[in-house]
Amino acid sequence: MSAQLIDGIALSQKLRAEIAARAASLTAQGKQPGLAVILVGEDPASQVYVRNKVKACGDVGIHSVLEKYDADLTEQALLDRITALNNDPTIHGILVQMPLPKHINPHKVIEAIATSKDVDGYSVLSAGEMMTGLDGFRACTPYGCMKLIESTGTDLRGKHAVVIGRSNTVGKPMALLLLQANATVTICHSATPDLGVFTRQADVVVAAVGRRNTLTADMVKPGAIVIDVGMNRDDNGKLCGDVDFNGIKEVASHITPVPGGVGPMTITMLLMNTIESAERK
Repeated sequence: MSAQLIDGIALSQKLRAEIAARAASLTAQGKQPGLAVILVGEDPASQVYVRNKVKACGDVGIHSVLEKYDADLTEQALLDRITALNNDPTIHGILVQMPLPKHINPHKVIEAIATSKDVDGYSVLSAGEMMTGLDGFRACTPYGCMKLIESTGTDLRGKHAVVIGRSNTVGKPMALLLLQANATVTICHSATPDLGVFTRQADVVVAAVGRRNTLTADMVKPGAIVIDVGMNRDDNGKLCGDVDFNGIKEVASHITPVPGGVGPMTITMLLMNTIESAERK
């Protein structure tokens, strides 16, 4: 068998069309959704990410405000600006691009963002709302992964899902979202002694550790769904994920490619969270 590709580009385009329609409806009511993006410093990768986010907003009719600051911006000045945006009724989402300069505490910055505008879903309160099943914002990458799994038509109820990775941005929230969908969830990580013991039992595997070939074909149950969150480079400098794609696609039923799988969904779910924030207002 050869796995069916889960096309993140096609799915993100479909979802963005839905987002655009919702944005147009709100704008017609005089409530155009707004996202503020803050970039501190000159990190090249961050500049690309921010540019892509601003462009995505424009494509779907979300008003975006891009604020760029020099790397020597003080922590207090950044916190003061976030407070002002918290109180701005035209802004429904606030995103501070990471990483920040070393003199700025990222945790303090994230916690300064009003929970009602935390469209990245990173704050302690947002995580707590997800943990307790309240209607808070879901972290964008796990949210996108769930949409990719849903696109296969799979009912997760009673399925065994294994998440490889325990980060606060992907692994932990991913496990919570799978649990909310009534899957039985196992979290594996760098201290798991025999990863294959767990992954060979899994109906769904989400790999999010940032290390290529973490998951190989002999570690996958035939017919499983494999979601590859990783973004790495192979020996030739070509983009690759955390899983052995060529081997696993002969075993799994569905698999996400890298690039073109999870990546396009992350910004799309940021837009989705911004729309949901505006609609709640």
